[in-house]
Amino acid sequence: MDSGVRQRIYDFLDTKGLRKTTQRDAIIEAAFTTTEHYTADDLLVMAKKVDPSVSRATVYRTLPLLVESGLLREMDFGRDHKFYDPNYVDHPNHNHLICIDCTKIIEFEDVHIDTLEVCISKRMGFTPTGKVVRIEAHCDEMQQTGKCRRQVDS
Repeated sequence: MDSGVRQRIYDFLDTKGLRKTTQRDAIIEAAFTTTEHYTADDLLVMAKKVDPSVSRATVYRTLPLLVESGLLREMDFGRDHKFYDPNYVDHPNHNHLICIDCTKIIEFEDVHIDTLEVCISKRMGFTPTGKVVRIEAHCDEMQQTGKCRRQVDS
């Protein structure tokens, strides 16, 4: 985990008058040592690997703080739960493609999409301040072979 990210979180917690705890440290470690998107329950499992004493309540109290700090992004991918994306610090302009077949979330960046969004906004008399691009698609591999290499076996 990047020490700069950790320090920014600690500084943010300090401004809120919140102290560092071993459970929070484990959650922060788990949240930012992956590039994968995760749910709150996924984060609980990952944090328990770092510190078995991490509680569900602490995860659910810490997640909004990490989002508020600007280092973690809460994402709505049209499912019954939110996902969290730890990759906005290094890649603030990335987009998401969601495989309908295996539910894998794939990140991508494309300067053409960024340019098109700005052009459309300007043409309509707006100045963009943020964007969310979410493409849902069927996996060509799954459609052709019945298998998807991204699919996680249950």
